Amino acid sequence: MTEANLSPADVSRLYRSLKRIRRFEEVTAEIYPSDKIKSPVHLAIGQEQVSVAVCDVLGAGDWVGGSYRSHAMYLAKGGSMPAMMAEMYGKDTGCCRGKGGSMHVIDVQAGVMGSSAVVSTQIPVAAGYALAAKRAHAGHVVAVFFGDGASEEGCFYETLNFAALHALPLLFICENNGYAIHEPIAKRRAKPDEICSVAESLGVPAHRIDDGDVFAIRRTAEEVVRRMRKGGGPALIEAKVYRWREHVGPNEDYDQGYRFEDEVVPWKRTDQVERLAAMVDDSARARIDAEIETEIADAVRFAEESPIPAAKEVFSDVYA
Repeated sequence: MTEANLSPADVSRLYRSLKRIRRFEEVTAEIYPSDKIKSPVHLAIGQEQVSVAVCDVLGAGDWVGGSYRSHAMYLAKGGSMPAMMAEMYGKDTGCCRGKGGSMHVIDVQAGVMGSSAVVSTQIPVAAGYALAAKRAHAGHVVAVFFGDGASEEGCFYETLNFAALHALPLLFICENNGYAIHEPIAKRRAKPDEICSVAESLGVPAHRIDDGDVFAIRRTAEEVVRRMRKGGGPALIEAKVYRWREHVGPNEDYDQGYRFEDEVVPWKRTDQVERLAAMVDDSARARIDAEIETEIADAVRFAEESPIPAAKEVFSDVYA
């Protein structure tokens, strides 16, 4: 079932965003073994719905930030696909001039403040953006995406407290895929299901969606963002998801002994890309799919034809 307040056009828009991210990352995985991509890649295949649902309720004046698994967030918020592909190729036309790679993607015009490869460091940075947004009195919000591993870092607790204390328009989104690299959450937390309780204990209202339902995530995000725009302060959404590929790289890793393929079976059965594909008219879906393939091919061509940075650029934009 879908949401009563969503039209067929809404469903088509959400499907396009989901499928666009899925296919971009699948193509990235295909290219990666060729060594054309010059940085590690952390793929979000299987958990795209979190970024799509949240970013669908954000506006042009809102900001998002994330960690190293941020292709989905970047694309869902409207970041330039050619610029991100060029960034992964290490080209001068990349969104970080080829210096950041897959783990550092930014698009100021789209409201993507950037992503960080250091676990949880994007969280306090997002608080700074949220403080600026509050002082601007324009009703804008900031959404920061992070994994369950980041919820164990000190700055997560510090930022929750700071955001609650100052009633910041900051939405914390925990994409809980159950693993911090290769370590399951049950081996890292005495109470694995207490992420929301931690937020609430520090004065931040929290909501958990256990099944990865894109409509449930979107509905929750829409409700909390509406409240935040009116000065209601921060909120946290914990969305349970499951990544289908290895922690870093294009392959599967079920043979490595830390997780097993039967875990992904129920998640593939409820794949949100396929779910929404079945809700879109056949001809409309075919048109959307064709447009996505063309866009991705153009982005790859742009990256491959773009120049590498000049040697002198190694010292540009270096401030420390």
